[in-house]
Amino acid sequence: MPFLSATLDRVKPSPTIAMSTKAAELKAAGKDVISLSAGEPDFDTPQNIKDAGIAAINAGKTKYTAPDGIPELKQAICDKFARENDLSYQPNQISVGTGGKQILYNALMATLNEGDEVVIPAPYWVSYPDMVLLAGGTPVIAEATIEDGFKLTPEQLEAAITDKTKWLIFNSPSNPTGAGYSWDELKALTDVLLRHPHVWIMSDDMYEHLSYGDFKFCSPAQVEPQLYERTLTTNGVSKAYAMTGWRIGYAGGPVALINAMRKVQSQSTSNPCTISQWAALEALNGTQDFLESNRALFQRRRDLVVSMLNDAVGIECPVPDGAFYVYPSIAGCIGKTSAAGTEISNDEVFATALLEETGIAVVFGAAFGLSPNFRVSYATSDEALEDACTRIQTFCAGLR
Repeated sequence: MPFLSATLDRVKPSPTIAMSTKAAELKAAGKDVISLSAGEPDFDTPQNIKDAGIAAINAGKTKYTAPDGIPELKQAICDKFARENDLSYQPNQISVGTGGKQILYNALMATLNEGDEVVIPAPYWVSYPDMVLLAGGTPVIAEATIEDGFKLTPEQLEAAITDKTKWLIFNSPSNPTGAGYSWDELKALTDVLLRHPHVWIMSDDMYEHLSYGDFKFCSPAQVEPQLYERTLTTNGVSKAYAMTGWRIGYAGGPVALINAMRKVQSQSTSNPCTISQWAALEALNGTQDFLESNRALFQRRRDLVVSMLNDAVGIECPVPDGAFYVYPSIAGCIGKTSAAGTEISNDEVFATALLEETGIAVVFGAAFGLSPNFRVSYATSDEALEDACTRIQTFCAGLR
């Protein structure tokens, strides 16, 4: 349509949302569908957090706030960073946005000029490259293979950096792979970044509290304090506190960057939902006891899914360190034909056939920048996961 902005030509709709929508449509039409496509905990927001939101409504805390967050929440975020990440921030170094996505978008909009490059390890969260494009930058994709545990090597990072590089977007544990960087692995990357003082680091720590086994979460500015002044450490309450719909993300960073992000937000959304801010305050300051039980639940689901998918013909499923995703390879399925006659030429065809023939919705790997793979979210019940993985096994067994 001629009146639409040419900027829209740079980006595509979110494939994860598209697959979830298609699954919902099929389910509404009466098909037996299990959706493993949404990155959202299946349990409810803890009661104390809901109560804090209700109390905020009853207390009349329903007016505008500062564009990037109430003082009480900013202080709670400072306390969280100090308590859990050994990072010292003041309230004027904190930004609160409408979800983690807005925080990332604000930072990119505030800093990118035409020609600026942003290094993004693949597999990546689907929104990273498109947000860079919307902000006028150029995504530079550095592919992290299954052989390297879906983790970027120092050599790959070094090769991706040019004199035009402005940001590295770093995500651990990762969406979509669940791969997490150990302290030593992250230190090797930060050593590279120390040699390139023009490169800033955007650390997406959203899955911090979903770490399994011996893996211990760490963040770039924590590992290498010399990078503190050029690191934006981002997080939110969506995943750990089951608050996806409340839409609260936050970040700590240099004052000049936070001020620039505030300017962007003041002319787009203004303040995040006031009620959600007071609920997030309770999330960060209230009891944290449920985090461990939730983590143990997700780890059990991870082990179930990994075991069952590795029993499927043609699938290789690495064991993730965190988050609630697995990212299996279907290299052994490519070139075969399904029982219904679909030739599996790539992972998008695989995911479509899987949905249409078995009712299982997953997201194809090309959406995350690395094929042939697909992403499973195991943030659903054990019963649904076992049923879904059994159907995937049957589908793969039927390939010829």
